[in-house]
Amino acid sequence: MSKNKISFLFNFLSLPRNFKNFIVITLDIFTCFITLFISFYFRLGSLFQLSWSFYFAFIISIIFLIPIFVFFGLYKTIFRYFELSSVRQIFRASFFYGVFYSIIFTFIGVLNVPRTIGLINPILLFIFVCASRLFISGFLNSNYQNDNTKALKPIALVYGAGSAGRQLISALKETKDISVVGFLDDDPKLQGHIINGLIVYSPSILRKIIKNKLITHLFLAIPSANRLRRKEILNNIKNFGLTIRSIPSFTDIASGKISVKELRDLEIDDLLDRDIVEPSIKLLKKNISSKRVLVTGAGGSIGSELCRQIIQLNPEKIILVEISEYALYNLHSQLELILSEISPKKENIIIPLLSSVQDKSRIDEIISIFKPDTIYHAAAYKHVPIVEQNLIEGIKNNIFGTIYTAQCAVRNNVKNFVLISTDKAVRPTNVMGASKRFSEMFLQALFNKKNKTSNTIFSIVRFGNVLDSSGSVLPKFRNQIKEGGPITLTHPDVTRFFMTIPEAAQLVIQAGALSTGGEVFVLDMGEPVRIANLAKRMIELSGLSVKNRYNFDGDIEIKITGLRPGEKLHEELLIGDNPENTMHPKIKKAKDPYIEWNKLSSIIKEMNNLILIKEEKKIIELLKKTVIGFDPSKTIEDLLLFEKNKKKI
Repeated sequence: MSKNKISFLFNFLSLPRNFKNFIVITLDIFTCFITLFISFYFRLGSLFQLSWSFYFAFIISIIFLIPIFVFFGLYKTIFRYFELSSVRQIFRASFFYGVFYSIIFTFIGVLNVPRTIGLINPILLFIFVCASRLFISGFLNSNYQNDNTKALKPIALVYGAGSAGRQLISALKETKDISVVGFLDDDPKLQGHIINGLIVYSPSILRKIIKNKLITHLFLAIPSANRLRRKEILNNIKNFGLTIRSIPSFTDIASGKISVKELRDLEIDDLLDRDIVEPSIKLLKKNISSKRVLVTGAGGSIGSELCRQIIQLNPEKIILVEISEYALYNLHSQLELILSEISPKKENIIIPLLSSVQDKSRIDEIISIFKPDTIYHAAAYKHVPIVEQNLIEGIKNNIFGTIYTAQCAVRNNVKNFVLISTDKAVRPTNVMGASKRFSEMFLQALFNKKNKTSNTIFSIVRFGNVLDSSGSVLPKFRNQIKEGGPITLTHPDVTRFFMTIPEAAQLVIQAGALSTGGEVFVLDMGEPVRIANLAKRMIELSGLSVKNRYNFDGDIEIKITGLRPGEKLHEELLIGDNPENTMHPKIKKAKDPYIEWNKLSSIIKEMNNLILIKEEKKIIELLKKTVIGFDPSKTIEDLLLFEKNKKKI
């Protein structure tokens, strides 16, 4: 198809729906005229002179046809998807049209209009309307979708004419699904030159290129650019309505992994306002290399990434403790694959163990047998609304699971114990956050208690949301966009801290290595991100637009649903002020108060007794007294106890 034809199709299909409906209605009026003329010709057997009786029959035809077609939804149909159901829809509309039309001209009769016109015309009209719809569908599909998808076939530019961009072009040439028409590059020395048969353009003329070449996609091939540079580029191109994809990391390209299949949706971590600080290899190895390392909650988002980082740091053994068999199986398979690539001769260093941290005897047995040097305690119930509605199980898992594991570590002289905590522990409004803060205080008190007999170094690492974790909004937003929306947002002003899972795992390991005991480390999460802005960016980077009161023709609506039980509008990372710096620029030490061991141990006993008798209200009151700033946002009720009490009534 020529560029002019493609341009015509794009222009036609981008017209407002009301204008396209006007064109279709005009076509149906013309069809009425043609079918009526043919009906008169069939009846009279010869050509005839148009008279008032013909025009009267034509006007009546329009008066009946348009309202009936509107009623049956014929002008809501997308012509490119004309199928059998569309024929049935036209038949029903034509049948009702025929009933009314035949009543006027066949049964009642009109002067100088043959009565058979009332029967012939509806039949011809049905045939001609079907034919017109079929013709339009065939034209659009053959010229717009098929023939190598032509106009709908993604027409792309590659941003970056370096080695990564050239490799991407070579990979894209192997597929007919994408048509690449040029490069974009900031280097003036490359602009205007031809590389791999494609012209290198300046980003400053992107708008003109999009218009002339009908660009629909942009592939970022700038793996060496830092995050701030990527953000600058994305801000310059986000308003052009392009679908943006990114190639993998530079490491993946060097490993020969670059292919069309490796192109990924642009993630929001590409827009975070900070660069990742290169990790200290010395800190990473300190508590892991040639040591036995145990990870609880190993199959979770953070736990599994910790394990992937640990396996590459040459541990003597890595013990995976996980309650979910499926998650444990998946992680074990991943780690074995990684190990086979980096150390194929090593065997039996990955130990997958099914266990809940609530099972005190099982945890004690695991730690006493394998005697780990370092424990990363990532096991926790973390989904706020779920823990609110299962508060007793949440407390048993998050608080007592931590207590059991830490006490087992003390009894077996584990050298290092690192608790993975959360920003929700700071002035919590939910049970999940309160349970994590209680666990933090327990470890602080346990390390600092008098007459301790263990040299276990306890530390806490606190941070906010990680991108693409099981509880992150990103996977949810991505699926909602793919399904056509709406995106559901709890509040227009809600903000959250974000960091990538690999970055969080690396910082957790380094923070644990910095510990001398009892510290609460806080990871630098950068500035909080407004979730509404995040949703808008995800829509824009998918080549779509936000549907709202200012843009009724937008693609994806953002729907406000209200804050969930226990959810805060803004999260915090610090309870006190003036955190101390450490030798790592992204890790700080918080000065958080805690309750002395003697007092806290009696609170723990009381909490345990209340759990045994399932006194949820007293449990909440005890949490309020113990955890500074715990202020539940609404009434918390365990669903199981609620149902049980309801049946008693």
